[in-house]
Amino acid sequence: MKALSRHAARERILKLLFQRDFRPVSNHELGEEDSYVREVASGVSEKQSEIDRLIAQRAEGWRLERLHTVDRNILRLAIYELLYREDVPPEVVINEAVELAKKYGGEHSPVFVNGILDRIWKEVRKKESA
Repeated sequence: MKALSRHAARERILKLLFQRDFRPVSNHELGEEDSYVREVASGVSEKQSEIDRLIAQRAEGWRLERLHTVDRNILRLAIYELLYREDVPPEVVINEAVELAKKYGGEHSPVFVNGILDRIWKEVRKKESA
């Protein structure tokens, strides 16, 4: 299979994560995907509890299950990349997440996604510099 661009891979991952909210996606299905798609989709799945906890702690006034499904999954993808993928610069992760929110989310999605990711990234940087 031809490798996807990172942007195209993120779009595919978002679609898989969205699909997972409604039905399980098997490892067999992931086996047919680009390697980045497989690695990140599997990684998000493995770390989902931790990632969801981070989202819930920062989405003030919103329970995780009340968040727009697209926004929740864009955040899952981006937080995984921020915390577990050292090969992707944080600025790129946040920019890509905002672009996905513009394309697939609601009117306020880009601002919401950017705000949550910015808070998480600043907290991570603060911990690393301490």
